[in-house]
Amino acid sequence: MVRNMNYGTKMKDIRTENLYSQEFVAEKLHIKRSTYKEYELQNSIIPITHLNEFCNYFNISIDLILGLNDVKKYKNTREKIDRKLSGKRLKELRKELNITQKKLASILNTDISLPSKYEKGIYPIATAYVYDICKKYHISADYLLGKTDNPKYINS
Repeated sequence: MVRNMNYGTKMKDIRTENLYSQEFVAEKLHIKRSTYKEYELQNSIIPITHLNEFCNYFNISIDLILGLNDVKKYKNTREKIDRKLSGKRLKELRKELNITQKKLASILNTDISLPSKYEKGIYPIATAYVYDICKKYHISADYLLGKTDNPKYINS
């Protein structure tokens, strides 16, 4: 899949709008400034857990940062990513679309066992795969990750 994520620029814009340094935000995420800098430059993909912490700190949606829509914040948003719920939602989406785990692995260009591990809640869905799934199927990342119950689908 094509990954045209542009979260780095958005993270930088939000950070600078709030007059925070990279060091300050890195401390809030419990990471090194150099690691945070790499996320803003998109030299490395931000782990979904760090992205969630960033969004929670600034009180914004993951959808906004990933460029899936312009919704700043959903009502009744949960702070934590629920791996079990996101696995359940991924499985429901896959069944709704009538695709197998093997087909999903092929779409994501990943190992065949990974969709199963996501669906069982063993791992949180990786940021790049969240983006790919949400972009391709017009589903909210916040919904998929169990942070909100509405909306499920988005217009991107």
